[in-house]
Amino acid sequence: MAGKYPRRRSNSLNEETDSPTLPPIPGDNGTETHSTSISDSPPNNCPTSSVSTTTTSSHSIPNSSIPATELQSTPTNPNFNHINNINSSYAVTSPPYFTVTSPVTSPPISSNSFRPPSPGQSLDRNRQSLVSSNHQGRRNDSHLPITPHVDPAPAPAMYWSKIKTYGKSPRALRAHTVNLVGELMFVFGGCDAKTCYNSVFIFDADTMYWNKARTIGEPPSSCRAHSSTLVDKKLFIFGGGDGPTYFNDLYIFDTDTLTWSKPQTTGDIPSPRRAHTSAYYNNNLYIFGGGDGVRALNDVYTLDITDLNNLSWKKLESKGTPPISRGYHTSNLVGSKLVVYGGSDGHECFGDVYMLDLDENTWIPVSVETSCPRLSHTATQVGSYLFVVCGHDGTRYTAEVLLLNLVTMEWESRRVYGTPPSGRGYHTTVLYDSRLFVFGGYDGHSVFDDIFVLDLSACAYLPQITNFQLPDYKKQKV
Repeated sequence: MAGKYPRRRSNSLNEETDSPTLPPIPGDNGTETHSTSISDSPPNNCPTSSVSTTTTSSHSIPNSSIPATELQSTPTNPNFNHINNINSSYAVTSPPYFTVTSPVTSPPISSNSFRPPSPGQSLDRNRQSLVSSNHQGRRNDSHLPITPHVDPAPAPAMYWSKIKTYGKSPRALRAHTVNLVGELMFVFGGCDAKTCYNSVFIFDADTMYWNKARTIGEPPSSCRAHSSTLVDKKLFIFGGGDGPTYFNDLYIFDTDTLTWSKPQTTGDIPSPRRAHTSAYYNNNLYIFGGGDGVRALNDVYTLDITDLNNLSWKKLESKGTPPISRGYHTSNLVGSKLVVYGGSDGHECFGDVYMLDLDENTWIPVSVETSCPRLSHTATQVGSYLFVVCGHDGTRYTAEVLLLNLVTMEWESRRVYGTPPSGRGYHTTVLYDSRLFVFGGYDGHSVFDDIFVLDLSACAYLPQITNFQLPDYKKQKV
């Protein structure tokens, strides 16, 4: 298939830089190799959301070459400004009767409010309420800090805040995974500046309370940059790595009983890798891309998980033009299509978008007028939009929020208020209760253990939009 790629780059990387895979960014092995500078303007002419009181640091990618792009004007969406005009921003004028105040921070939750279930017991049957009796049935907004130095936002505006958490929190982490089950966020693996882990932590997004899970069974080896796919309250953990070691093992974690298992698999097992992505569709687990320590990858594998006692891998020979080999990209399942965005091959930071039609097994390049390169970012589907949060843009780590309209496949911006996270990558983002929770990450120097929340406010209706169609691009034939 190599001859069918639209363009090729050497994917050979020095193992001393820790990997494929991509150390797509400097410092992927925990070494601090880059210089820092302050820049107020976004690089590569990629438009961004407007955020007050935001400062981000700049970190360069050795040997990367990002061509500049020209911004072209497009029709205006009534709800958002197209980011083709870098100086434009969405502004909201509050009616005079609106006032914005900071809520009083609630006291810490009693230590006996929540105890993890004993190993092998059901989490649903044994978990007590994490909300104190005088707040039952009410949304807990104690994460909103009192920040007199930050101007209040108009009532309908999106707003960043750093939350205060309780309980036993994990160490600072990067390249970990987070899956949302009900109101609980399950955090697995990842590493700090030096060490990888294989612990499971549980964060309650209603009460902001951390607990370390007491699991049974043999867990995976300590790892980072693995994939974790939620299927019927079970997490399917695949691949990942620790330093020069790469894995291709499959583990299953039952979030009800907190039990690990390692099923036997046969067939065309994927090569060891990390920095790949995964998705679940039509009883199949899909694995795409990543890196194996020598080169970046762009292959696709499937695993039929209908019968957990009979698991067989299969390598897909997809039609159409596949993306360039890459890792640290994102993949979002939208209907029957896997939307792949960004990533890096260790040399270049990509801003392209592809769709893999899983019913037709065909790759479809997506035409997007403005290129916004990103790697080690997150892309979270919120209705008919992908919210791209933070990441590395080829020049620096950023805290920008970009919106990709899945109907028009155009980038849009929205002004965001509050105190945003510092620029970072290798973090995680999940959507819960019309809020995006951002945990951990790495900025080239420091690994983070904080949680920031982006309240969608006027965009809170977006998750309810489910009846929309992706553009009907003409499929390219081999």
